Amino acid sequence: MAISTGSSGGSSVNAEINVTPMIDVMLVLLIIFMIVTPLLASGFTATMPVADSPTVQAEGDDEVTLGVDNTGAYFVNGKPVSAEVAEQQLTSIYAGREEDKLLYFKADAGLPYAKVQAAVEVGRRAGARVLVAIVDKRGGLSGDSEE
Repeated sequence: MAISTGSSGGSSVNAEINVTPMIDVMLVLLIIFMIVTPLLASGFTATMPVADSPTVQAEGDDEVTLGVDNTGAYFVNGKPVSAEVAEQQLTSIYAGREEDKLLYFKADAGLPYAKVQAAVEVGRRAGARVLVAIVDKRGGLSGDSEE
């Protein structure tokens, strides 16, 4: 698409955009992301954080809480139960709900990871769609620890 200026010199202005450098940059970025992405996924490690929550929200009456103490004992809404009974109770609670399938999860900080993972699996098998981890509040002005 050339534009003629109408001058007698016979020169013309080329108004086309040269996209070759842009394509080169995009291909280089694509190759970089193809190499880096698998490396990020394979070396992932995580630790449970202590939250810096500016506001503390109390748990409502209709919220479902699964707790695990330092011995590995299960608690559904504050009442001690075995792992099998906890899964049955959670299944019956979530069977009556169409959408709101949140599970608030409390676990002792010194609990081995395998027991935390087992408790999360109990909630998942029971039908919980979203797991909300309840953590301690860090510092703050009063220094109180809230769950």
